[in-house]
Amino acid sequence: MKIREIASGLQFPEGPVALDDGSVLLVEIARGTVSRVLPNGRVQVVADLGGGPNGAAIGPDGAVYICNNGGFEWRTSPEGFLRPVAQAHDYSGGRIERLNLNTGRFERLYESVDGLGLRGPNDLVFDAHGGFYFTDLGKVRETEMDRGGLFYAQPNGSGVQTVARPVMTPNGIALSPDGQTLYYAETEGARVWAFDITAPGQVRKDPWPSPQGARMLAASPGNHYQRFDSMAVDAAGNICVATLMHGGISIISPDGQSTQHVPLPDPMTTNICFGGPGMRTAYITLSATGRLVAVDDWPTAGLALNFNA
Repeated sequence: MKIREIASGLQFPEGPVALDDGSVLLVEIARGTVSRVLPNGRVQVVADLGGGPNGAAIGPDGAVYICNNGGFEWRTSPEGFLRPVAQAHDYSGGRIERLNLNTGRFERLYESVDGLGLRGPNDLVFDAHGGFYFTDLGKVRETEMDRGGLFYAQPNGSGVQTVARPVMTPNGIALSPDGQTLYYAETEGARVWAFDITAPGQVRKDPWPSPQGARMLAASPGNHYQRFDSMAVDAAGNICVATLMHGGISIISPDGQSTQHVPLPDPMTTNICFGGPGMRTAYITLSATGRLVAVDDWPTAGLALNFNA
């Protein structure tokens, strides 16, 4: 599998979105920006949001919707790898933001759900009805942490509801090809969970001992220390999960019975999206080393996202 580097020098890139013109929209969490990477590798800052812009997705109105975690403290390892370590000293609060790509103007849509403030919104995915599911990872401080949750919101700011709460470190989120299953990745336990969707924003929940009503699809494979980050689904329904520490992409079958690992040269492989001819190019953020790379011959075509045009 050949890896093609598109851009370097990025400040902890995440949330890639492949656009039809060949460019890739992404966030730079440590820089606080939404940036566009052109096919020639040139990077353009689209907007400076501040805080910690994390996941991004195109909505039904063509705007970009962003999960902003409010900011991290950062640490650089002896090897020169950048990583987030805790809530920022100037933490500005978790929120969902909408960005107009044409003007660069942005606004806050949601800062709380059911009267409780968002702590660290992480990733989002739109369904075919035009609403979006998003995760709140929570927030970590030196001696304590906030648990997060899964939520469903309308893109016009008219309403947001809880899908599941509290949830331990929910990170990446995705939908099955038929839109009937909601997946999310648990970072700390390196597990992938699934909910059956019964209506937009509503899911069937299993009883105890499920900690949040979801069914566990897969757990961290092998003997490697690892954590799960963001994800994408391919056209065959496989869940492709960016894997931290044991850097690469873990590919989990829809039934959870099969797992394979695609290694990549960065311990903080954080996200993946698909684009290009036939949706066969995987764009992957290698965040510790600040790179966006592409694999042009991904084994299975990616699943086209709703409204991503």
